[in-house]
Amino acid sequence: MLKAHEWLAQVADILDLPQEVQRSGVKPILDLTKDVAHNRSRPSAPVTAFLVGLAAGLNSADRSPEALQEAIEQALAPVAEAAR
Repeated sequence: MLKAHEWLAQVADILDLPQEVQRSGVKPILDLTKDVAHNRSRPSAPVTAFLVGLAAGLNSADRSPEALQEAIEQALAPVAEAAR
C-alpha cells in the first residue's frame, strides 16, 4: 500500500499539477477537513475539500505553482474560518 505522500504525488502527476502545489496544500486541506468533520458535518469534509479545490482551480487562469497556491489559499481561508 502506498503512503499518503506517495499516493498524492501520483495523483498530482495524473492531474498534471505541479508537485509544489500538492506538497504545500496537504496540511491546510487536512486541517480544513478535520475542522469540518469535528465542528460541522463529518460526511461533508471530503466534499468541502473538493469544493475548495474546484473554486481555486476556477479562479486561477495561471497554472504556475505560485498562482495556484494563492488561489487555494483564497478559497480555503473563508471556508476554514467558517468550519471552526
